[in-house]
Amino acid sequence: MRNIIVPQVFKCLSWLPLSAARVLGAAIGQCMWLAKGRSHRITLKNIRTCFPQLSPQETQKLTHQSLIETAKTAAEVSLIWRNSWSWLESKIVAVEGEDILRAELAKGRGLIALAPHLGNWEVIAPYLASVAPLTAMYQPVAIPAMDKLILAGRSKSNINMAPTNRKGVLMLLKALQQGNIVGILPDQLPKKDAGAELASFFGQETLTMSLVHSLITRTQSRAIALFAKRVPGGFKVIVLPADEAIYSEDPLISIRGLNASVENCVHLAPAQYQWEYNRFRFPKSHQLAREQKRNLFACKQHCDTNP
Repeated sequence: MRNIIVPQVFKCLSWLPLSAARVLGAAIGQCMWLAKGRSHRITLKNIRTCFPQLSPQETQKLTHQSLIETAKTAAEVSLIWRNSWSWLESKIVAVEGEDILRAELAKGRGLIALAPHLGNWEVIAPYLASVAPLTAMYQPVAIPAMDKLILAGRSKSNINMAPTNRKGVLMLLKALQQGNIVGILPDQLPKKDAGAELASFFGQETLTMSLVHSLITRTQSRAIALFAKRVPGGFKVIVLPADEAIYSEDPLISIRGLNASVENCVHLAPAQYQWEYNRFRFPKSHQLAREQKRNLFACKQHCDTNP
């Protein structure tokens, strides 16, 4: 049943004007706030964890805003999938930092574009592809018809979709070696068979992908971070340089730089981050690594304080 209903809902939403989709998203987000369900619980928990300096009232306000903004994103995505680049380009009311993007790309070593789950990330791939050929990683969803809809919406001119496996990584390497752009969602919880390290994210020990470090090490490519902020009338694309630590040869320092790059973006629009994503959970396959790292840290502290 989900294979039929969910794709049809998104297809219907794709015919709405952007303003109407946002009104609908705001209404859905308000319902999520009032229902106090799973999305509300995870969002509230993550905001409390990442912004301990906020008062209880400020935490509640940010949680409310976040649920509304996340629902707006969900209501907008099908419009972006269905419409052409010319339509989307007309909705990008401003671009801040494009000179950073073009300067890094001009170095000819390929460019890794880090696009966290902030604002509406579906805007980013078409925007990047308007600058240079883009190869972006894609993880299939569980609903086949929905997977087909998403893949068709993202596979537009100048965009190649790479699967989240060894073949996909080879596609990314080839794109970088050709001086093109590679798009990665850097704040996803890595799959159990993917390379990952524990690194700080908003002060929390967080499992983080090591793919970006591997790509930079093998290609000497440059990196940027960017997102599409939701603003009146459309979107504002904001490009930031990646944290310099991302270029470290030390994997852990590099991965900390990756997380810092995401944090720098989130601080510019915290209400538009996807806080209901359970980023701080640890799959069972990584529990052992987590405990080993904790034990190593405890041992180091003990050795340092007891010579």
